[in-house]
Amino acid sequence: MEDQTQLKRTPLYDFHVSLGAKMVPFAGYDMPVQYPAGVLKEHLHTRAAAGLFDVSHMGQVELVAASGTYDDAAKALETLVPVDILGLKDGRQRYGFFTDDNGGILDDLMISRLGERLLVVVNAGCKDADIAHMRAKLPDGVQVLVHDGRALLALQGPKAEAVLAALNSDVAAMKFMDVRELSLGDIPALVSRTGYSGEDGYEISVPADRAADFAKTLLDQPNCQPIGLGARDSLRLEAGLCLYGNDIDTTTSPVEASIEWGIQKVRRNGGARQGGFPGAERILAELDNGVSRRRVGLKPEGKAPVRPPARLFADAEGKTEIGQVSSGGFGPSVESPIAMGYVPTAMAAPGTQVFAEVRGKLMPLTVSALPFITPTYKR
Repeated sequence: MEDQTQLKRTPLYDFHVSLGAKMVPFAGYDMPVQYPAGVLKEHLHTRAAAGLFDVSHMGQVELVAASGTYDDAAKALETLVPVDILGLKDGRQRYGFFTDDNGGILDDLMISRLGERLLVVVNAGCKDADIAHMRAKLPDGVQVLVHDGRALLALQGPKAEAVLAALNSDVAAMKFMDVRELSLGDIPALVSRTGYSGEDGYEISVPADRAADFAKTLLDQPNCQPIGLGARDSLRLEAGLCLYGNDIDTTTSPVEASIEWGIQKVRRNGGARQGGFPGAERILAELDNGVSRRRVGLKPEGKAPVRPPARLFADAEGKTEIGQVSSGGFGPSVESPIAMGYVPTAMAAPGTQVFAEVRGKLMPLTVSALPFITPTYKR
């Protein structure tokens, strides 16, 4: 358990408390895990209407080249990620990940281009290490600017567009992974049409001192409710999305984690800018030759959830251990327990039966395609 006295607070801490949130330690921060409605209702409300999440604990970083040109900043970042940054168009965002020299994942992140600037959002638990990594590895001509004075909120769900468009109708024209600088009412904001719930929605960066006013304005609309970390986790699990530290870490490569779609053709073997990132030798070989294990979806039989780090077996007797569960719980929208985990590639096909050890007993699970729900991103 994290030391409560050392926990950091986001700019919305007092606001959460005023709403009756249950606060818990998460990634070094005191964060709302749920509000009085409870995790189940918060989850279903997000799928049906619009949910507002505080994600201000995540790191907001800007990379600026001394030359003032985007290409110089992009070329520098490409030495740390297997992602096409140079080809990122103005006003667009891309998913990526830092890799280490062994091809493991240091963190996954969102990368945006705004004119000549490069904006990177990193996970809270990896924030300090990521910033140190960029400062140590990027050339002297690239500044790493940390925006500690900003809050970050996620507005997710099928009615997110209507809620945000009430403050600025321009957000309705944005497509999935678009990024814009806009005024929301009288608040200057950086808005991306993205999120981590499987739903259409936005992530909105605003000045920290305006965050509470902004959140209140959104929540004053009848379709918008506050959502805590509990529902954020069940939403992303249904959407088949990785949680750093559970589903991906330095012991997993992007190919093993089934997120190799984040490596564009130009950075692969035969591409114009192939390799040139940490762990390239291993990752490029895996892209061409395959891997021995893969992250997959898992559907337990019955009603009992299977949680990490439950061991997985090929047989009901528990003779052949094959992997482990990396995320698991109950999926309110699919009305059943769901999980993700790593299994041998030969057993990764949907429909394959495996077994998980739960409280000393072996329970059957079926390998399932991901995601468990149909995403509603606005393409």
